[in-house]
Amino acid sequence: MLSAVEGIDVYAPEYHELIVPLSLLVLAGLFAVQRFGTASVGRAFGPLMLVWFTSLAALGLPSIIENPAVLAALNPQHALRFGLDNGWIAFVALGAVVLVVTGGEALYADLGHFGKRPIRVAWYGVVMPALVLNYFGQGALLLRDPEAIKNPFYLIAPDWAEIPLFILATMAAIVASQALITAAFSVTKQAIQLGILPRMRILHTSVRDTGQIYVPFINWMLFAFVVVAVSFFGSSSKLAGAYGVAVTIDMTITTVMTFFVIRHGWKYPLPLCILATIFFFIIDVAFLSSNLLKLFAGGWFPLAIGLAMFTLMLTWRQGSALLRERLRDEAIPLQDFLDAVFVHPPTRVAGTAVFMTPDPGLTPTAMMHNLKHNKVLHERNLFVTVCHHDVPWVGFNQRVQVDALGHDCWAVTLNFGFKNEPDVPQALSLLKTHGVVLDDMDTSYFLSRDIVIPALGQGMAMWREKLFAGLHRNAAAAADFLRLPTNRVVELGSKVEI
Repeated sequence: MLSAVEGIDVYAPEYHELIVPLSLLVLAGLFAVQRFGTASVGRAFGPLMLVWFTSLAALGLPSIIENPAVLAALNPQHALRFGLDNGWIAFVALGAVVLVVTGGEALYADLGHFGKRPIRVAWYGVVMPALVLNYFGQGALLLRDPEAIKNPFYLIAPDWAEIPLFILATMAAIVASQALITAAFSVTKQAIQLGILPRMRILHTSVRDTGQIYVPFINWMLFAFVVVAVSFFGSSSKLAGAYGVAVTIDMTITTVMTFFVIRHGWKYPLPLCILATIFFFIIDVAFLSSNLLKLFAGGWFPLAIGLAMFTLMLTWRQGSALLRERLRDEAIPLQDFLDAVFVHPPTRVAGTAVFMTPDPGLTPTAMMHNLKHNKVLHERNLFVTVCHHDVPWVGFNQRVQVDALGHDCWAVTLNFGFKNEPDVPQALSLLKTHGVVLDDMDTSYFLSRDIVIPALGQGMAMWREKLFAGLHRNAAAAADFLRLPTNRVVELGSKVEI
């Protein structure tokens, strides 16, 4: 957004001070409309991007025709000679050169959504040719007029196109920003279901597309970081160091992870996997090392955010494991508990009780509290465990697993992928194929609401236990996350020391 709005410096340098406020104003509006959903805006993204890349090509081509000598840069011999003749300078230049190709990795990040063919057609048919023509056009402009280095992108345009290009660039920046925000929502939801982030309030902005979601906390936290970044750095050139470090670390991590995909997923020979990974790893490390020279000029910013997020995720994951372990130590095996209860069964009341439990085979705390205080047992009892698996989708044919426990009691496991929508009532409706028919208006859902108490011991450091306790206390209600009917939920809590 900063780089787009910086066109003001070219067209009206006297308004330079408006760059940061205007960027923040546009971004504030973008974040504010997220709660309304992106379906209607998204339909305009494709045509707008097509106009954008067509414009990039149209701007670069006349400049190339005017000074075709720039095409000599297609010969890699020039880059090689530059590297050999200017060792240290060439190494430093890598940090700037890599910014030319950033964004391509974001296109391929959508591979899972669109498949290989649309991505390849878009990249080779539209994006890459347009970028190459525009960059070479800028190069041709700089060969003719070195003074244009202050902003070759905007200066390559004819005078009549100044304002339209400024508007188009700003709109393209909005699209790019929207893609980032949407991806943040999607990744957050998947991280929650994988158990590495606490539950958050997730709103669905479309009745037809489950992928259209809005996460208020992430939206405004991201906006806060954007405000800090834009206000602190103030220009795209100063922000380039932070951006370069973030992107090159991402590329390096991706290369390392690719080894496990091609080796264990695609079953390629080990020597080939090692050689291919080393080849790309060397390239990525070279770019990363060059960008790390900007560590104290902004490169620390994404590292600080990454470290904070890693600490939060690790604390949540380890804290959740400690909580489950403590609850497991104090729990009673479910089958033994039921056998003991039915020796002298309590009063049975009409209806179905669904007890949500994280550990199949163990008696839910909510059930023990219900028996202790209400001294009744429902006519039918389901002990339901929701499992999120490390795969994107789990089909309906594998959604439900049922084990009969006797006395009209069943242990039920619901399986979801990290892209599935965890809808417990809908999943339980599949039980009718197993002979268990539920009446929605006669079914109550019992949940355990545990209060975490940090304590000195063999767990985490005290500050991390307090952090986990705060995250656990402020996590969104499980009933909302599992889409349980609010008027049928009963929560029974207890205090647990970790």
